[in-house]
Amino acid sequence: MKIELKNNAPGILEETQIEDGFRILAFQNEIDDNQNVIREIDSSLIQFHFCIKGSVKFNFNNGSYSINLAEENSLLLYNPQRDLPMNIDMEKDSWLITILISIKKFHSLFSKEADYIPFLGEGNRDKKYYTDAIITPSMAVVLNQIMNYGLHPSIKQLYYKGKAYELLSLYFNRPEDANIEQCPFLVDEENVLKIRKAKEIIIARMAEPPTLQELSKEIGLPLKKLKDGFKQIYGEPVYAFLFDYKMEVARQLLASGSHNVNEVGLKVGYSTASHFIAAFKKKFGTTPKKYVMALS
Repeated sequence: MKIELKNNAPGILEETQIEDGFRILAFQNEIDDNQNVIREIDSSLIQFHFCIKGSVKFNFNNGSYSINLAEENSLLLYNPQRDLPMNIDMEKDSWLITILISIKKFHSLFSKEADYIPFLGEGNRDKKYYTDAIITPSMAVVLNQIMNYGLHPSIKQLYYKGKAYELLSLYFNRPEDANIEQCPFLVDEENVLKIRKAKEIIIARMAEPPTLQELSKEIGLPLKKLKDGFKQIYGEPVYAFLFDYKMEVARQLLASGSHNVNEVGLKVGYSTASHFIAAFKKKFGTTPKKYVMALS
């Protein structure tokens, strides 16, 4: 398998094989220049791409067309008829995580639920497939855990294996009625923009978020449409999304070492340290203090 770095930037790509036909690629472009990365990928592999920071452009057919992948978005690619090499332009300060899994391996995971996955259904297995989707907060947590791995090197492969399976589970964990063809709400671009505005508002004011009624009024959308639309687009109710987001922000702040537990709790909206500790433990299964100690 060929890896070529156009500008030979050190550390831009880290690749970890989990099993035969199953690997994780982590791309980090943290220099002040765009970078081009080329990697050969054969037709037996399904590609899951997750842009968790910045922006990435995928080039195809020698640059004859391209797909832009923005922050907090994912891209699934599969073409059993021909090899589909990665030729990506990464903007500066961009992070991308890619999962490559063979169709044989992937099919074994969903053999009893093939109809649930569009390209595994009868009549579709030999056709190319492409779809993009938003990265949910739960997926973002897992992606950041992969990117910021800090445990002992000897367990890295096992850790990545667990996280890769978790990520795929979250990726395909969608409500049955979330199909855009069956959901007229998502076809209404104006409503989608209002829902995205709602997300921006609660993130910007996460320490003191508005009530759902206040949020509904601010974006100009009835409360029921706000609730239903937010869940359809982001996969979670408004405050479940906000909780996941706040906990991920808290985890990153703790990992940076720049704030103590009380300061982090206040930054994400907890005036009482005990409430923050309980929330963090609910999300990650450990206390903030133990999390920090495990990093050192």
